[in-house]
Amino acid sequence: MASDNTTDTAASTYAPLLPVPVERRAFGTSDAFALWFSLGIGLLVAQAGALLVPGMSLPHALAAIAVGTVIGVLLLAPAGVVGTDTGLAAMSSLRPTLGLRGASVPAVLNAVQLVGWGSFEIIVMRDSADALARQSFGLSMPLIWTLIFGVLATILAITGPLSFVRRFLRTWGMWLLLGGAGWLTWNLLSKQDIGALMNRPGTGEMPFGAGIDLVVAMPLSWLPLIADYTRFGRSAGGTFRGTLFGYGIANIWFYALGAFYGLAAGGGDALLTVAFAQAAGGIALLLILIDEIDNAFADIHSAAVSTSTFWAKASVPLLSAAFGGLCTLIALLVQMGKYQNFLLLIGSVFAPLFGVVLADHFIVRKRRVVVAALTDRQGPYAFSGGWHVSGFVAWALGIVAYHAINQWMPNLGATLPSLAIGAVAYLALVLGAGRREESRSST
Repeated sequence: MASDNTTDTAASTYAPLLPVPVERRAFGTSDAFALWFSLGIGLLVAQAGALLVPGMSLPHALAAIAVGTVIGVLLLAPAGVVGTDTGLAAMSSLRPTLGLRGASVPAVLNAVQLVGWGSFEIIVMRDSADALARQSFGLSMPLIWTLIFGVLATILAITGPLSFVRRFLRTWGMWLLLGGAGWLTWNLLSKQDIGALMNRPGTGEMPFGAGIDLVVAMPLSWLPLIADYTRFGRSAGGTFRGTLFGYGIANIWFYALGAFYGLAAGGGDALLTVAFAQAAGGIALLLILIDEIDNAFADIHSAAVSTSTFWAKASVPLLSAAFGGLCTLIALLVQMGKYQNFLLLIGSVFAPLFGVVLADHFIVRKRRVVVAALTDRQGPYAFSGGWHVSGFVAWALGIVAYHAINQWMPNLGATLPSLAIGAVAYLALVLGAGRREESRSST
């Protein structure tokens, strides 16, 4: 229990621009595994899996899920290591790469995309709870469900219950998740003709590369906030292993469940929540629904943390309340139909950005950060008026590459190439500039 109290103290005391001291870091490998397994299991993940079919056949969809997950977690886990290395919140750790002012650009974009994710989490919980209530009691009250889940997620975000998540997961939360996921899996295997579903041809509307990008988009969505939690990790190795296996297993499992159930329900995502609600009388759906709250909490809380990195006068609790209200309002007004485009847009922005960030942290700076320079306008991270031009040029090249590949070579998949282009461009610009500076100094 002491470690949980320590985590609470660290979470509430240390501002995003202050590193968490080593002695206050309480997360080990099992904590990282539990947290990211929990965040990887969810109705929204299954909903994304349903988007793969019937545009792809199930065998192709499963292959895209496997490849996309491997790519995604191999990017997510090192991003988590950045948080453990620095002890900084995610957007604060971008200052050495983009500059003191430049880091505010991805912070704003991150807050916007997290509002989107938080809204979609509330929508999925609302639709699922309503489907379960209609099946069990003949009641439909989507407005009430939206308000209930929105308010609950907002309250959790305001209080910052990092230790609550740990205690919940380490005691009975993980068993609830495994029980619900296992029940949904058993129901699928026992009641559906798996062979017939596997043999059903796809329509061809979803290219294989686009399917991979759709899968990669889910772990990529956590890149800009993973350090908000891994900054409490005790070791880089434990953070890497826990994130890699925890999120990887959950992502493959629920993307696959979504694809199977979506196809069995007729294809696409429209009937998926109904299909889940009908499975085993909705018990498994109810268990997964309980877990979904922590996803919405993480989105709202990290949106507040990201904003506080460039708006220091606003407190994280007040920002959490504002973002929670905004997510709830959006959930009341926006339909689910634009979800796929939203996921792909996220990939186009954050994949190349973190190619730049990972290249800078692991290759250029060799995992070292001068903490005192994070707020020093005359220090090494001030660059040109607070902007690191090389970082932005490399990031922009990666974004352009993403959309060019997505437009003209969709079967290739744009995520990994754009990330690599961003990383290579950054290394070329920074290391080239360093060699020119050395040449001038020697003469």
